[in-house]
This record gives sequence, structure tokens and C-alpha cells, in this order.
Amino acid sequence: MSKQDLPVVDLRAVACCAPIAVRPMDAEQAVLVAPMFKALGDPVRLRLMSMIASVPEICVCDLTPAFDLSGPTISHHLKVLREAGLVDSDRRGTWVWYKVRPEAFRQLGALLELSAADAPADAAAR
Repeated sequence: MSKQDLPVVDLRAVACCAPIAVRPMDAEQAVLVAPMFKALGDPVRLRLMSMIASVPEICVCDLTPAFDLSGPTISHHLKVLREAGLVDSDRRGTWVWYKVRPEAFRQLGALLELSAADAPADAAAR
């Protein structure tokens, strides 16, 4: 398998799940969704994700200088984000360009949705 053919989290796994405030996830759903949250749980990956999401697309050549880490380490973190289904990449010559997968974030947001109507009454009074 080439580096360009890495497996990616299936976004349908997140789409199938009701918001966690509505009902608990079953074990299988949690296993499918956890890689996305795990990818975002690292401070470097969270910063990378923020940088990628703040623009339409960004070159790895613009990401690497923002960190006091080696190129291979940044590449590893980007690979984790890509495998988690959070970003897409496109190789252009020697450089790889990254862009956010908006559907992944919409689905994660829906999974975490807490509507005002569902909030406990004492929480609204705070």
C-alpha cells in the first residue's frame, strides 16, 4: 500500500450516531468514532488542524516552520489527521497540500450537539 492509499475513517460511522446527549453510543460506534477524537487530542495535531481549517488549503511547507519539530514528525501528525478522516491531502510536485474535510467536522459537531431544550434546568440558571 502506498502512502497515498492510506485507510481513512469512514465518515458514515459518525453519521450513523445520534448526538451523545440523546442516547449513549454502543461499543461499536465508539470504536469507529474514537480515532477522530484521538487525533484531535494531541496539542500539535490540534494546532495543525487549526492552521489547516483557517484557510482553504495550506502547503506542508507553510505548516512545518510553525513548530519546533522535525519535518518527519510533522508528517506523522498530518498522517494521523488524514487517517482519522479530518483532512484531505493533494501532492503537487514535491509538496503536499492539506485541506479540512468539512463533513467530518459537521458530523463531529452534530455528535456533540447539546440543544438548549435538552439542557438540564439548573444548568440554564447558572
